[in-house]
Amino acid sequence: MRKINITLTASLQLFLVSFLRNITTMRYLLIICLFLSTLTLFSQDKSYTFVFLNKKSDAEPLPKEQVDKLMEGHMANINRLAKEGKLLTAGPFDGGGGIFILNTTSVKEANEWLSTDPGIQAKRWNIELFPYKSRVGSVCLVGEPYEMVSYNFIRFDAIVEKFTANTFPEIIKKHNEFLKQLSTTGNVVTEGIFGEQDGGILVMKGDLQKEVIESDPGVQEGLLNLTFKKLWIAKGSFCEK
Repeated sequence: MRKINITLTASLQLFLVSFLRNITTMRYLLIICLFLSTLTLFSQDKSYTFVFLNKKSDAEPLPKEQVDKLMEGHMANINRLAKEGKLLTAGPFDGGGGIFILNTTSVKEANEWLSTDPGIQAKRWNIELFPYKSRVGSVCLVGEPYEMVSYNFIRFDAIVEKFTANTFPEIIKKHNEFLKQLSTTGNVVTEGIFGEQDGGILVMKGDLQKEVIESDPGVQEGLLNLTFKKLWIAKGSFCEK
């Protein structure tokens, strides 16, 4: 086999050195981008405990002075839990009741924090707790001073029965595609789930057309029940601008 000698000109040598340096730089940039992407994915996996304080229709009637005292203690407890980093956001519904989002995934810990609320101690609401993960938007602690805003709050309750059990995965897939498409409208403030089979929430701004939400395949095929409410909450609680 003949040995071939190749002589590189000075300009070609400089070009090759520069090219190899660029490849090395691009490799490092790619590694950094992949690392940052991984961090972003993990940040989106943050989970919380979502609490419903449901209005109790059979709550014992109390004198106004006692109700006012309970609500004063309720608000003081909210502020304390927020300062301690335990309560990330809270807001009331028109007509009574409201929500908390707690900075824990432990049901035991969540119940311990809730037990310090005078209103909950007095059984003024029916309490529901769910594991919660945001898929659109997130959860942000808003400091004072803050602006209270009202949003449309939609709750999806999953009904897994004999006639929906077999088709559950396919219906949920259609439901998720519907929500993704809805998010492109720019009116979705946040959307999240309570787990694999416990439903979730959708929070929207602007005028709500209920028939649009009711066209969700999950609702149409009998897997999901809808509840519509008006939520008052500090602007930025779902990390919206």
